[in-house]
Amino acid sequence: MPVFLKKLLIWGGVAFLIYFMAFRPQGAAEMFKAIGVALLAIAAGLGDFLSSLLT
Repeated sequence: MPVFLKKLLIWGGVAFLIYFMAFRPQGAAEMFKAIGVALLAIAAGLGDFLSSLLT
């Protein structure tokens, strides 16, 4: 991927996040909560998998 396109996509994503948090804070909070729940579920699953390997 060209460097210019990568920078453009990153800055576009940052601008979208700022816009989303500024004009839809409730939706942004729910989205971040959902991401956090998903990350915790992945971590719990990984922990269960690793602990089952050791027993």
